[in-house]
Amino acid sequence: MKKTLYKAENRGHADHGWLNTYHSFSFAGYYNPEQIHFGTLRVLNDDTIAPDRGFGTHPHDNMEIITIPIEGTLTHKDSMGNGSEIREGDVQVMSAGSGVFHSEANRDHHQEVRLFQIWVFPNKKNVTPRYDQISLRDVEKENEFYQILSPSPDDQGVWIHQDAWFSMGKVKAGSSHTYNLKKEGNGLYVFMIEGHAEVEGLDLNKRDGLGLWETQSVNIKVIEDSWILLMDIPMQI
Repeated sequence: MKKTLYKAENRGHADHGWLNTYHSFSFAGYYNPEQIHFGTLRVLNDDTIAPDRGFGTHPHDNMEIITIPIEGTLTHKDSMGNGSEIREGDVQVMSAGSGVFHSEANRDHHQEVRLFQIWVFPNKKNVTPRYDQISLRDVEKENEFYQILSPSPDDQGVWIHQDAWFSMGKVKAGSSHTYNLKKEGNGLYVFMIEGHAEVEGLDLNKRDGLGLWETQSVNIKVIEDSWILLMDIPMQI
């Protein structure tokens, strides 16, 4: 088993006034040659958007873009004709494919929006752009990890053009969990949204990340009540 620890305090950071953002991997004005990506996981941004502000209409192509709000409501519009509100408890995916324009805004006059935006390299280029959104409340389980993303439209959660599986869980102090990777050659990126856990002998705290590969399973011991995101992804782009 190989491991790479990504401490929260070592992330890139930019405060634009309307947007306070932390980058686990090189992004925009932040460049770290040792943190370009982890396998096909290209971007993991921890964003806070001020009231009445947001991202104006901008383009993307050939990227799988996953948005997970953890506080507030995000308004989405795109060139495919989709318009929706994404709230805590939802997960959204946009396959940019051959090209799409979209905007994301916080329309609330008082409350901030906090979210994670995740980009994954696709395994197919120039596909027809697509959009999907689900409520995690339909799939969540108490003190367990539950799947929120996969490569198949027939599986639980949203789906993307990549052999990747995401799981999430709010897990209790004192519990232990084993995650079995779904595909040979994949690695696992563990992201601590909240809490404190020991993962394969390493301490992880709020917003720490840990990449593991050349293994078939990963053991997690929960020290404090925690909220954890697991990203099971190919290591080869």
